[in-house]
Amino acid sequence: MSEPTGLRARKKERTRDAIGDAAVSLFLEHGFDHVSVNDIAAAAEISKPTLFRYFPTKEDLVLYRFADHQGEAARVVRGREPGIEPVTALHQHFRAGLDGWDPVTGLSDHPEVVAFHRLVFTTPSLAGRLTRYQLEDEEALAEALGGGIQARLLAAQVLAVQRVLARTNWQKIADGRTALDVHPEAVADADQAFRRLR
Repeated sequence: MSEPTGLRARKKERTRDAIGDAAVSLFLEHGFDHVSVNDIAAAAEISKPTLFRYFPTKEDLVLYRFADHQGEAARVVRGREPGIEPVTALHQHFRAGLDGWDPVTGLSDHPEVVAFHRLVFTTPSLAGRLTRYQLEDEEALAEALGGGIQARLLAAQVLAVQRVLARTNWQKIADGRTALDVHPEAVADADQAFRRLR
């Protein structure tokens, strides 16, 4: 009897999450460069080839957590209500993320989130790989905006603004402030930045 596709997919997802969680725990404890793929495979109780079936590179073991947000700006633009300008829709989405304490906005003071961002921002190979993700997002957003040089320029500007806002929020929290304390500044910064984009 064959296993239903849905069950198989859920099992694969659970395995992927378990491997990723084991890796991130080790990275946070010992540092990215001090943990080997063999260490991760042992912690996850899988073989090295199995690990590479789920994660092609060591960097992907960390950055897969951004996968849910991959192409998000393009989805926001495509799914916006009629009559809403793309930058307005992106602004509203970012503000909703701030109000929901979404880690992608940098406005989360959960210790694991702060440590995770520190790991990503201070490890050169992770920062470099994250840049590739951001370039893919930029291409997707430019396409959603209609393509061409103007769309590409706007996409680059929007994503740069979001990146700077998120990094600024994270830095304030990493310096010891609470997300609740930073929230009004984060909202004001976002509103000003998106006004300038318009």
